[in-house]
Order: sequence, then C-alpha cells, then structure tokens
Amino acid sequence: MFSLHQEIEVWYIIPAVRKELAKFLVSEYALSYEKTGKILGISKAAVSQYISNKRANKITLSSQVCEEIVKSGKILYENPKMGVHEIQKILTFMKTQKATCEVCKQFNKEVLEYCNSLPNY
Repeated sequence: MFSLHQEIEVWYIIPAVRKELAKFLVSEYALSYEKTGKILGISKAAVSQYISNKRANKITLSSQVCEEIVKSGKILYENPKMGVHEIQKILTFMKTQKATCEVCKQFNKEVLEYCNSLPNY
C-alpha cells in the first residue's frame, strides 16, 4: 500500500509548515496563540500543540525550506490575510526543490521505483 504525494502533504508537510510558521510568529513577534491561529487558519489549541512539540513531529524540514518559512513569516506579520497564499508558496517551493519527494521517500519506499509524479522527482 502507498500514499499519494497529496496525502503526504496533508498528513505531514502542511502540519510541519504550519508548525514552523507558528513557532516563528510566536517567538519572533510575540503574537498570541489566537492571533497566530487566525493568520494560519488553525485553532489556538493547534498552535499550542505545535509550540509544545505535540504535533507535526514526524518530519524535519530542510534549511532552505526553513528560510522560506522565515520569509513568509515576516510577510504574514505585515499582512495577516496572506496565510493561504504564503503556505501555498512554501509548498510550491518544496516541490520545485524536490523537498516534497524527500518526505515522500520516508513513507513510500516501495513506490519510488515507478513513481511518475510530476514534476519528476
């Protein structure tokens, strides 16, 4: 059995991106959990779980992805309504850098021989 790369994004990548964005916004700008949650489209309880490392611990994002998260975090602080756009931008960056594939490899070892996902990883 295997998971589609979209499932990997939903279950592992998006939570990891939200976690890093939440940690950045809370630590760098001292935003409340409630305000951070509104920016990211999640509950303040989810923010709390991300901050305390109770959620999204299955993968580690690359340093390049973390740099993009910092850039997006700064944009979100200035313009909180850009949450969806910035998360999408990070996901697109991960695909172009093949970081999504690296995460997928952790969970889909048997699929890699015949994966024809575009872009080709």
